[in-house]
Amino acid sequence: MNTFLIIVNIVVLLLLILGLFMMQKKHVSFSKRVFTALGLGIIFGFIIHLIYGTTHDVTVGSIDWFNIVGNGYVKLLQMVVMPLVFISIVGAFTKLKLTKNIGKISFLVIGILLGTTAVAAAIGIGSALGFGLDGIHLDQGTAEAARNQQLQQAVVSVKDVTLPQQILQLLPSNPFQDLTGARPTSTIAVVIFAAFVGIAYLGVKRKDPEHGEFFAKIIDTIYSVTMRIVTMILRLTPYGILAIMTRVTATSDYAAIAKLGKFVIASYVALFVMFVVHLLLLTFANLSPARYVKKGLPTLAFAFTSRTSAGTLPLTIKSQTKDFGVSEGIANFAGSFGLTIGQNGCAGIYPAMLAVMVAPSAGINPTSASFIITLILVVAISSLGVAGVGGGATFAALIVLSVMNLPIAIVGLLISVEPLIDMGRTALNVSGAMTAGILTSKATGEFEEEVYQQPNIVEA
Repeated sequence: MNTFLIIVNIVVLLLLILGLFMMQKKHVSFSKRVFTALGLGIIFGFIIHLIYGTTHDVTVGSIDWFNIVGNGYVKLLQMVVMPLVFISIVGAFTKLKLTKNIGKISFLVIGILLGTTAVAAAIGIGSALGFGLDGIHLDQGTAEAARNQQLQQAVVSVKDVTLPQQILQLLPSNPFQDLTGARPTSTIAVVIFAAFVGIAYLGVKRKDPEHGEFFAKIIDTIYSVTMRIVTMILRLTPYGILAIMTRVTATSDYAAIAKLGKFVIASYVALFVMFVVHLLLLTFANLSPARYVKKGLPTLAFAFTSRTSAGTLPLTIKSQTKDFGVSEGIANFAGSFGLTIGQNGCAGIYPAMLAVMVAPSAGINPTSASFIITLILVVAISSLGVAGVGGGATFAALIVLSVMNLPIAIVGLLISVEPLIDMGRTALNVSGAMTAGILTSKATGEFEEEVYQQPNIVEA
């Protein structure tokens, strides 16, 4: 009987996919198809949850099949992340787009990412204090929750790496290994390696123009093929979001969410306020925040459902270049650095809130100016090297709590609501990277404002 019910659920998903495909055939806009998929996924997943619950064999079996579409789409995106980062940055050198301002671009992108993370930390502190979360008590159950194997491995990993060592890990020692994404900091390492290749190309071009021209043609050809692959994958976005959102709503632990509802609400209030900060920064740059929201929503929606900044990278770059008028070089720098440096949600708001929550149990006044200033600085510095995948916030929190000498058991308590909060955090991370790219492009004069002002979203 269970097998039959699983087949029924699979058929329903296939029918929903067919409906989205028909919308595409009728040339319904990309953004409308994305949000239709989001809504259908929420409804379908909630129905499965309502009928079977989260642990029933039918739910588990159905989701296992749904993951072929959802996780398969994410894997395809991750497949092109490293080739896209490498070839795009090298291509920016061969097209003479980064030769004059590479130092300024790097400084601005990293500075904006770290600066906004510091602001995010301050907002997280304010939200935790405003909702009265600083009075939490770590009981025995909380301590037991912190002793699960996943958290213990994370604690060991964090304690074994000092902050200087963490910064050192950003540098590539084996670029071919990093091209496989083997390390959490592989993306930044590939960016650095690609920059070296680009600078080397400029030297070859000066001394041997013939070889330089030949190399540039090879890079341009590979870039064209890579972008074609990216376009093919991005067309699958509505189907991937449908499957992912169905899984999320079908398997979420609503009882745990209700129990920790105050923290969830406080987190989303902080995330929303920080998103408003992004819009204010764009406003100060004389750019329409409404236009940013309208054009950026499909990308932010995918980040929200997938919970992976790395998997969202092709969309992040596409939105910057095609929708916002950011130059290719800056878009790749901002998108790539935004994966592991200065993530506003995972490395900014979340660790700051947790530190405020556990400070009283360590005998520290979380409202003292010295504690707040120190925490903001630690969060900003510790945001270097946070992995751009689901779970990166856990490592960021462990690093901050360890540096501040605060109890880490709180991380175990919140694991049950991690997926729900991580959705908003990931969307904010991506928004931070896109905002950094737009502001940097505007500051360096490599910004096509007419593209930004165009009302229509470029289709994937």
